[in-house]
Amino acid sequence: MASTSDFKRVWFVTGAARGIGARIVDAALAQGDAVVATSRDASTLEQRFGAQPGLLAVALDVTSEAQSAAAVTAALGRFGRIDVLVNNAGFGLLGAVEEASADEVRRLYETNVFGLLNVTRAVLPAMRARRSGHVINISSLGGYRSGAGFGVYCSTKFAVEGLTEALHAELQPLGIHATVVEPGYFRTEFLEGSSLVVSPRIVDDYAPTAGQVREAAKRISLNQPGDPLRLAQAMLALVESATPPLRLPLGTDTLQTIRDKHAFVERETETWEQLSASTDFPKGT
Repeated sequence: MASTSDFKRVWFVTGAARGIGARIVDAALAQGDAVVATSRDASTLEQRFGAQPGLLAVALDVTSEAQSAAAVTAALGRFGRIDVLVNNAGFGLLGAVEEASADEVRRLYETNVFGLLNVTRAVLPAMRARRSGHVINISSLGGYRSGAGFGVYCSTKFAVEGLTEALHAELQPLGIHATVVEPGYFRTEFLEGSSLVVSPRIVDDYAPTAGQVREAAKRISLNQPGDPLRLAQAMLALVESATPPLRLPLGTDTLQTIRDKHAFVERETETWEQLSASTDFPKGT
């Protein structure tokens, strides 16, 4: 078995059995790094990656704080350190905000937000002890601009963005980086049933908005413009950087989304500036 000193980096990747997570694991292993790959079912990881000296497959339901702590303990027991945490586990919810049930919303937050927090809290003590590490949280173009049909999902990614901004400020003095990665539409299985829940309730009034998005998702699935293999290579470049960014948009669609939102916010702020500024106490009081 290879020793821990044989590996330049040790990655801990959640949601590693398919999609973006699996591509990141492949890329890290291919360049000789060690990877702790996690999924709810460890057998899917073994089938996907096979046995490799640098791979530790661990069963992990991120919604369990106890399982998160146990997975990190196993990772440190095997490799002695975690250099890069990739919080990738998550799923989508398609439907208008009103169409989503309380249970659907709760389950989405349990994985996309509370699960991310469980794993991050478990990993950070070891990173702080070494004064080294990189926390990478996978968001979305929907974490920068929300839209009809994906409002609840986008709200979880807005939470991920806010958490990462705070982590960036809190961890930087400790020598630890934090980056939120914002992929656009990449050609993975995300819009298929395994990663996307579609609210069964349909309100006819939302047919022109969220309803149109429901139909568009069917057409887009497996025809997305982004190349997940190139995304994985971008992740390798990200962790190589001595000064990684707080935000890393990936895909021309995300870049355009950011530009469009900035322009919208600028126009609206200018239009309402007088009313916005009128709420301060008068100067001198």
